[in-house]
Order: sequence, then structure tokens, then C-alpha cells
Amino acid sequence: MSRSLTVHDPRGTPPGVTGERLAPRLRSLDGKTIYLVDCLFDNSDRFMGELLDWFGNNLPSVDARIVKPRESWVDDPDMRKRIENDGDGAILGVGL
Repeated sequence: MSRSLTVHDPRGTPPGVTGERLAPRLRSLDGKTIYLVDCLFDNSDRFMGELLDWFGNNLPSVDARIVKPRESWVDDPDMRKRIENDGDGAILGVGL
């Protein structure tokens, strides 16, 4: 008896990637608002808390704020708009 067997290539076909330029670097953080984005990974909340404390102790002129998306791995347009409208920069925290 013969059987039909289908084999899939596990490597798949990667999507095309288009490079994008990075945002221009700020000359200084003095007086700027920097959002610390907790990306909801394991322990990222602890890391962002430590980073917030570091800014408070070492760069007190920076208004550092922690912000979180509504859920992990899902775009949060409201959060992005808030950062764009009120912030000068953002740091993404992905956990430990």
C-alpha cells in the first residue's frame, strides 16, 4: 500500500525587510521628557523602576515617566500618540 507524504520546509520564506533610519539623537536630555516603555516582558516592570530611580538620582532634570501598553505584543496607538505628543524620547524595556 502506498501513502502520500507531504514535507514542509521548516525554514520557510522570510519576508522582505526594508531598512529605516533611526530617529535623530537628542543633543541633551536636560529638561526633556523621556518615556520608559515597559513592554510587559517578565521582570521588565522591575527594570523600568530601577531605570526611573537612576534618572531621578543621576539626571534629575529629565522628566522620566513609565508607561505600559494595554497588552503585550499588540500595538497600542494611544500609548504611541501620548509618547509622540508629550515626549522627547523613549526607552523600551524588554525584561531580564
